[in-house]
Amino acid sequence: METIKATMPGVFYRRPAPDADPFVEEGAEVAAGQTICLVEVMKTFNELKAEAAGTLTRFLVEDGEEIAMGQDLAEFTTHA
Repeated sequence: METIKATMPGVFYRRPAPDADPFVEEGAEVAAGQTICLVEVMKTFNELKAEAAGTLTRFLVEDGEEIAMGQDLAEFTTHA
């Protein structure tokens, strides 16, 4: 099992807008390059994308939570 780490500090968001569906649900298959979440830094929203195809097993932080650079955000299992 691998983890997806924050590439910058900021605020973690699972969805593109408050009334939108999450980018990815826990247990879902994801493709390499697929957006997993947003990180807001000073009113700028940055997409965090999956580096490889696999399954996102669970998120380790809550929507709207402040995160630190390098913090584990989600558990991820890559496909061989």
